[in-house]
Amino acid sequence: MSLTTPSSVQKLQTALHAKAKESPDFRFYALYDKVYRKDVLAHAYERCEANGGAAGVDEQTFEDIERYGVERWLDELTQELKSRTYQPQPVRRVYIPKPDGKQRPLGIPTIRDRVVQTAAGLVLEPIFETDLTAEQYAYRAERSALDAVQHVHKLINTGHGQIDDADLSSYFDSVPHAELRKSVARRVVDGAMLHLIKMWLEAPVEETDERGNKRRSTRNRDEGRGTPQGSPISPLLSNLYMRRFVLGWKKLGHEKRWKAYIVNYADDLVICCRVGAEQALAEMRMMMSKLKLTVNETKTRVCYLPEERFDFLGYTFGRCYSMRRGRVYVGTVPSQKRVQRICRAISDETGRDTVRLAPKAMVEKLNRMLIGWANYFCLGAVSKAYSAVDLHARRRPRRWLCDKHEEARPGYKRFPKASLHSVYGLVQLPHRTASLPWAKA
Repeated sequence: MSLTTPSSVQKLQTALHAKAKESPDFRFYALYDKVYRKDVLAHAYERCEANGGAAGVDEQTFEDIERYGVERWLDELTQELKSRTYQPQPVRRVYIPKPDGKQRPLGIPTIRDRVVQTAAGLVLEPIFETDLTAEQYAYRAERSALDAVQHVHKLINTGHGQIDDADLSSYFDSVPHAELRKSVARRVVDGAMLHLIKMWLEAPVEETDERGNKRRSTRNRDEGRGTPQGSPISPLLSNLYMRRFVLGWKKLGHEKRWKAYIVNYADDLVICCRVGAEQALAEMRMMMSKLKLTVNETKTRVCYLPEERFDFLGYTFGRCYSMRRGRVYVGTVPSQKRVQRICRAISDETGRDTVRLAPKAMVEKLNRMLIGWANYFCLGAVSKAYSAVDLHARRRPRRWLCDKHEEARPGYKRFPKASLHSVYGLVQLPHRTASLPWAKA
């Protein structure tokens, strides 16, 4: 869900952005009072509500706040901020399964803390947006992962076919606080705002074990590192710290030396080199060590195109064959992992435990998944991937309908391909390829 930013908040952001752009060395000294401005805080609440999300450690939901009264709740939060008595609560940690079987930690702040962090982001982002580099694509207005994919594709097709495919271990949990705060303080000298950020970085983390017992950890404060992945302020802070690496790479002359260009999206990183990829990778390791970040050696390598292939942001880059043009070229296809992931998601949504749903509701849910997936995987040679997903997306609903109506499987006669699309409304991904922005060879 997208929200229109109120004109008064837009005016504030425009002024902050203009000042930051006009004066690259200017340091902002009066920002904290803007965080609890009524229009800023109200818009921050609306954005958090639109994003939804689970409750934090206090178990307060948006429904609870609605019953209590949003305006009353915001007024009380404003007074806490104004009187400098605001203290963030612990972050609730949950784990999300990763495709490789491991788990990704996700921090869920309370709604109260999410609103204040979002308000702070509304004030800080226009300032730091002017400082972030062109190589950074994550969490920025008018930039996306697809833009990063296209940038890599363009570099490859202009001769930068030696790829440093880098992976950082637990980037969000590793960002050092002292150095990160220096990156913020380079632009912000407002003590109250800096204290807010310090409190968020050092907030305890609460986990619930299998027996339902809660335990709190102060690792972030004790070790002086980590920004909870999942909190609204974390994307901005992670971008700010990665900026150090990108600027250092250029300042040390590595970009010119090897014609080695960085493309970065959050903790995903590739360096496209014309020459010297091995030397560039060695330098990258040294720089990351100085930044107190850890390179995941098992997932970091040099890839030489077109003989080899590599994955970046869900796409596989490598040798492709154009049936239409009858020639080989270096391009992109949706990665096998991403095809398998959407197929697993389709299977999960059409399991036996979902047969209580109405067929229309089930298909609508599948269509949202399929369209969202296809909207992202719209670059390069997608036909093969679309066909594989489309086949699975017909097979699973057919099985689901057989279970629901107690029909013997496989049910081709009662639920033929045509009826799945014409009667039940299941989308057909291969029909979308005619209007896609194909990546150029």
